[in-house]
Amino acid sequence: MTDEPNPRSHYRQPRQARSAETLARVLEAAEEIASSAGLEDMTITGVAKRAGVAVGSIYRRFEGKDQLVAALTERMLERREEYVAERLRAAEPSLSGVVDAYAYALLQSFADTNNLFPELLRARGTSAPDRGAHTILEIHRLLLEAAAPYAHEIRRSHPEAALDTVARAILGACFHNSLRPDPVTGQAARSRYADELGDMAMAYLLTPDRRGAAHVGSGTAPCRTVTTN
Repeated sequence: MTDEPNPRSHYRQPRQARSAETLARVLEAAEEIASSAGLEDMTITGVAKRAGVAVGSIYRRFEGKDQLVAALTERMLERREEYVAERLRAAEPSLSGVVDAYAYALLQSFADTNNLFPELLRARGTSAPDRGAHTILEIHRLLLEAAAPYAHEIRRSHPEAALDTVARAILGACFHNSLRPDPVTGQAARSRYADELGDMAMAYLLTPDRRGAAHVGSGTAPCRTVTTN
């Protein structure tokens, strides 16, 4: 059985268990080096040495560093989607429980890799922006899905639009925190910050529109109401 190219990732995906293990070691080594030294100082030679593989084995799978960075980005984004999904599945069964779980999951996802995650999304020569957009849409879908059973608690005129606002605001706050020179660090501090983001989001969701539905039709596309099954 041979490896075959994947059109989305543009590098050779493993088809054998041994190849998959090797790729996992390579990506783990790449993440360790990039996290400690930065993407600029990450080299194929350095990654091969850290992973304990031959340089040629990396070049048989990747054409160069750009493809390796793209694969690393893909791996990290997939892990974030899985982590957010896991946290939402384990959330307390209430609207506030879902919102709190979402805020904590996003804040923790960015904190896990310090400044590497934003650096990966800014990396030139990769498909990171498109893949990042896919992840944003996926975690937005996960939030809507998890919140659907509690949509009746939302007091805004358009619940789905309100949840979209919450999703954007929390994501933006977590991304901003990762770029600040003084980010919230430490598990206890992150938990408090996530609680504050959740409280802010819930205050918005439980507060009726100040302008009612007057803004609908004035440049804002109407949104579907979140429904339950």
